Amino acid sequence: MSALYGDSQRTLQRQFDTERLADRIEAKLFRQRLNDDDRAFLARMDMFFLATADAQGRPNCSYKGGDPGFVRVLDETTLAFPNYDGNGMFLSMGNIDDNAQVGLLFIDFENQKRMRVNGSARLAPASSIEPPFPGAQFVVLVTVQQVFPNCPRYIHKMQLVERSGFVPRPPAPVPVPGWKRMDWACDVLPQDDPAIKTP
Repeated sequence: MSALYGDSQRTLQRQFDTERLADRIEAKLFRQRLNDDDRAFLARMDMFFLATADAQGRPNCSYKGGDPGFVRVLDETTLAFPNYDGNGMFLSMGNIDDNAQVGLLFIDFENQKRMRVNGSARLAPASSIEPPFPGAQFVVLVTVQQVFPNCPRYIHKMQLVERSGFVPRPPAPVPVPGWKRMDWACDVLPQDDPAIKTP
């Protein structure tokens, strides 16, 4: 029995004669816990893509960015990352409340390496993590169920030009994004939004 493949994957593997290869990858590379190499890789990551699905199974994929280390390995089966102020739709985070299953895709574009982490997630108060994540509205705790690297051959080699200036970095205040000052948004912002309080 495979922990990774179901009937649909097996059908395609047999069609393209990759079942033996897929089994070898599962046997050699697939794991259910984070190891020291995974911990080191995640500690230098400053972004990832988060896949979620709502209660009806409709998918959503979002980009999450921060400074290196904004995804923390709490132990070999638990990750944590902050939810920063966004556009207020909470598509991914609402999905997690409906359907805890998540997929995280980490890509190191400079070194052309990537890793998948699948698991179940839950939302927790920002105060539940020490040290706290600066500027976090709350945190997401991911119970790791599957970890495996992906073939890097199609990763485009890119270099970082500049990290986002909107990532919370105390003691400097977080800048107000321009869209919050636009006519369509400024009158419906949350009452405590910094855009209302700053000129």
